[in-house]
Amino acid sequence: MLRCLIIDDNPRFLVVARAVLERDGITVVGVASGTAEALARAEELRPDVTLVDIHLGDQSGFDLVRRLHGTASLAGSRTVLISTHAEEDYADLIAASPAIGFLPKTTLSARAIRDLLGPSDISPANPTK
Repeated sequence: MLRCLIIDDNPRFLVVARAVLERDGITVVGVASGTAEALARAEELRPDVTLVDIHLGDQSGFDLVRRLHGTASLAGSRTVLISTHAEEDYADLIAASPAIGFLPKTTLSARAIRDLLGPSDISPANPTK
């Protein structure tokens, strides 16, 4: 089972995204709304994939992705940037990011996440999953 952490500063989106993903077979192990909380939750939960909103209030999702990527204990975890904005608006920043890709919030689904991750739900972060 794919384990997911969702980072977004919109409480309503967190509820809807969790429901959509869990309905489609992804286990949402936690949510967070800011950088400090996200880093702590990621360390604690060690998700297979972390969805990170590009804008976290006055904090940058791009900065958070770099910090997550640089955390040794999260080496097997992958990150996906999400936003209500079009990918083209941030194409250069997304390409320069260590995230494996980008998904618009309007098309967020278990299938879209699995397509970005590739053929296997198994990750080095959770080799028994």
